[in-house]
Amino acid sequence: MSLTDAQWARIEPLLPDRIPKRSGRWRDHRQVIDAIAFKYRTGTPWTDLPEHFGSWKGAHNRLRKWAADGTWEKVFTALLAEAEGDLDWVVAVDSTIVRAHQHAAGARPKGAPAGEPADHALGRSRGGLTTKIHLAADGRCRPLAFVITPGQAGDAPAFEQVMARIRVPRRTGRPRVTPEAVLADKAYSSRAIRRHLRRRGIRTVIPQPADQATHRKRLGRRGGRPPAFDREAYKQRNTVERCINKLKQWRGLATRYDKTATSYLAGLHLAAIFIWSAR
Repeated sequence: MSLTDAQWARIEPLLPDRIPKRSGRWRDHRQVIDAIAFKYRTGTPWTDLPEHFGSWKGAHNRLRKWAADGTWEKVFTALLAEAEGDLDWVVAVDSTIVRAHQHAAGARPKGAPAGEPADHALGRSRGGLTTKIHLAADGRCRPLAFVITPGQAGDAPAFEQVMARIRVPRRTGRPRVTPEAVLADKAYSSRAIRRHLRRRGIRTVIPQPADQATHRKRLGRRGGRPPAFDREAYKQRNTVERCINKLKQWRGLATRYDKTATSYLAGLHLAAIFIWSAR
């Protein structure tokens, strides 16, 4: 997968011009981004990158450096800002588990990038190593925010983290952080989540599990009224599942090969950059 001329025209002005603390220029940005995209799209090892992409070490170093200084996320956010008028603010939230390859284990405890979690967002279970991607997608199946955790982590505890990462700059005024509505499945049905959305003035479209409904009825008046639920609006929740399908077309994201959570998250932001620059 390579950037088209139209995509490159959108991305190029958002990239750094010079090497920090050094004179001269980076190696051609477009070639390096295409190399990194090829690696994640195909899942190939770094050392097996085709020769026409140049040094694999240069591409790998660029991925890590831009992950550490936030460049990938800044480009992603800038593309969101450009598309602000095109966004569908009926947002769906969900998560997906990805298997981690054995090469993802064994990250060095020293020299980890700033913000790298101690567990590297890797969970261990009978099935092996896994990572969970929590994300929000707009009504047109495009990613708005990512949070990654170990695979055994629950969905609901990461909900507020995902919501906090939705931040779309505007031409004037403060960035927009509030969707019109949030759609999510029964795993997100909790009083804390409903209270959080109500406090922010966001319409909640989350079904109530049967056990919660039974418990509420058992309490009688003390159980309160059943939460409002728009069944018709809930049909749009598949937008986040379709967004996940887009991301998992990238084999290096469908299976995690990165040792650090920082690099894997950078891969997610790169895939999102391709999606938003192609809109």
